[in-house]
Amino acid sequence: MAIAALHSASSGLSALSTSIDVIANNLANSNNAGFKASRANFEDLLYEEKMQPGVENENGDQRPAGLYVGLGTRVSNTQLDFKTGSPQQTDRPLDVMINGNGFFQVNITRGEETTAYTRSGNFFINSEGDLVLGNSNGPRLEPNINIPADAEDVTISDDGRVYVTIPGEAELQEVGQFEVANFINPHGLKQIGGNLYLESDASGPPTVGNPNTDNFGSLIQSTLEASNVDPVTELVELIKAQRAFEMNSQTIQAADSTLEVVSNLRRF
Repeated sequence: MAIAALHSASSGLSALSTSIDVIANNLANSNNAGFKASRANFEDLLYEEKMQPGVENENGDQRPAGLYVGLGTRVSNTQLDFKTGSPQQTDRPLDVMINGNGFFQVNITRGEETTAYTRSGNFFINSEGDLVLGNSNGPRLEPNINIPADAEDVTISDDGRVYVTIPGEAELQEVGQFEVANFINPHGLKQIGGNLYLESDASGPPTVGNPNTDNFGSLIQSTLEASNVDPVTELVELIKAQRAFEMNSQTIQAADSTLEVVSNLRRF
C-alpha cells in the first residue's frame, strides 16, 4: 500500500533537511580560517522481505531474485573533509599555518581542563605574554609559549621553533617550540565549535611531535589556512538536495492521491 511510500518519502525529507543544514553551515563558514567542510552521508533503512531469493517452486526451479521493499533513508553520519585549505598570506607574525598533517593543541576547560585541537592558527599574546588562540575564549597554546614583554619581533621556523629579538642582544633568543598532534582517524574527532575538536574513541589517541618531522606538516609563518569550503560545489549540492526534496514531496502527494482513491471506493 501507499502507506510505506508515505513513510519512505517522509524519511527522505528528514534526511535531506539535515543535508541542507550541513551545506548551509559549510557556506556560512566559507571565510572561517582553518574551517573544514562536512558532508552528510546517507544509508538506506530496513527492507520488507516479501519473497526470498533462491526459493524453489513446484518444478524445482529457483527464484532468481527476491522481492524487497525499502522503508526509506536516514543520515548515517557527517564526514569531515580535512583537505588542506589554500594559504592566505597576512604578514602578521603570529598567524601560523600547518602545511600538511597535524593540529595545534590548546588548553580548554569543560568541567575540567582538557586538550582541544584546531587547524586555525590565528594566535595572539595575552596579558601574561602567553600565546593563545584567537577565538572568542582565547585558550592557551599547548605546550605553553611565553613571549617576553620586551621582545621586538617574533620568528617561527618551519619546524616550530619560536625565536624573539631582544633589544641589545645580537642573537635571536629561542623561547618555545610548537608541537602538533595527529590522529589515525581524524574524521572521528568531536566538533565542539570555536574551530576546536576533541579526541574521541573513534579518532583514537593523538600522536604528538614537532612540525616538519615524520608525518607532521611544516609551519608557515604570517600565513593562515583558508576554509576548504568550495562555494561552487556546495551550491551544486544544495541544488541537488533541493530537487531531491521536491521529488520526495511529490512522492507524498502521489501516495496521498492513491490513498484518496482507495478511501473513495465505497462511494462507487
